[in-house]
Amino acid sequence: MAPNVDVSNYRTGVLFDTEDTPDYVEVITKEKQAKQEKAKSNRELQPIYWSNVYWFTVMHVMALYGLKLVFTDAKLLTTAWAVFLYVIGTLGVSAGVHRLWSHKAYKARLPLRMLLTFFNTIAFQNSIWEWTRDHRVHHKFTETDADPVNADRGFFFAHVGWLLCKKHPDVTRIGKTVDLSDIEADPCVAFQKKYYGPLVFTFCFLMPTVVPALWGESLWNAYFVAAMLRYTLSLHGTWLVNSLAHYHGDRPYDKSIAARENIIVSLGALGEGYHNYHHVFPWDYKTAELGVYSTNLTTAFIDFMARIGQAYDLKYVNQEMIKTRTLRTGDGTHPVWGWDDKDLTQEDKDLAKHD
Repeated sequence: MAPNVDVSNYRTGVLFDTEDTPDYVEVITKEKQAKQEKAKSNRELQPIYWSNVYWFTVMHVMALYGLKLVFTDAKLLTTAWAVFLYVIGTLGVSAGVHRLWSHKAYKARLPLRMLLTFFNTIAFQNSIWEWTRDHRVHHKFTETDADPVNADRGFFFAHVGWLLCKKHPDVTRIGKTVDLSDIEADPCVAFQKKYYGPLVFTFCFLMPTVVPALWGESLWNAYFVAAMLRYTLSLHGTWLVNSLAHYHGDRPYDKSIAARENIIVSLGALGEGYHNYHHVFPWDYKTAELGVYSTNLTTAFIDFMARIGQAYDLKYVNQEMIKTRTLRTGDGTHPVWGWDDKDLTQEDKDLAKHD
């Protein structure tokens, strides 16, 4: 496997240095809450995109019909095909546009970038270029009006509502300032962006519908099961990272931010549910402290690609930095460095107190 790169000196999220006082989390949280309240009072409702409302309504109706077909008419191989497409499409988002292109958590050789571009097109969650732009803004301006999926505006907005209305002006304004020169130099990203419409039609909808004919499945069943049901479920798998993983779960690494650890989200998004860790250490290619393959299939995929030489320069965080950050800013739920850890000294507990 290619050697990992230790980037322990990087800083992200809520910044801190050794001279910071232990109660800085409380101060930052109060300042953040004050800014949020001010933003709410000045926030204007954005126009609704009724065409998107119509499309998502129709899409969900077709997905429900596809779910009915799974149990009544569709062949088992067709359902397996849909599951396979769900997995590789999600990998195109998690291993591809998220960990590789948005965060540069590792590097990939051309064959792997081409494969991930193909996987990402199957997922149809906006082009790599647009997804990366929005996600970099999300991390830099989390839970502000410049955040495209601002969880401060409610669970529904963070989940899907942000796609049903016009973007807040701050999102558009800030989005134009994000540096995308690195991905714009990637020919895979440029090719997908240029031909995104035809590529999505071919690989997200046409291919899933046509392939099941090889085992005698009808185009009708294949379309509703492998195309529409699979596509709708994959969208929700990703959307839950923006919604559920910002509302339910522990915050062992930083209790001052909304992002949380949620195992359900991690299972659905193939490892993207360790969200509190990810927002504290976004450069870690695992997006989690531990690369447990059973709940983080994306990490398993990247590790495999590293073994065959397609992925390299995998970035990670050393344990000492994780421990230091956890004791200073966590909510005490970390299974190793939490309050019930027998090795946690009174000095550590005094250092970790913020209230």
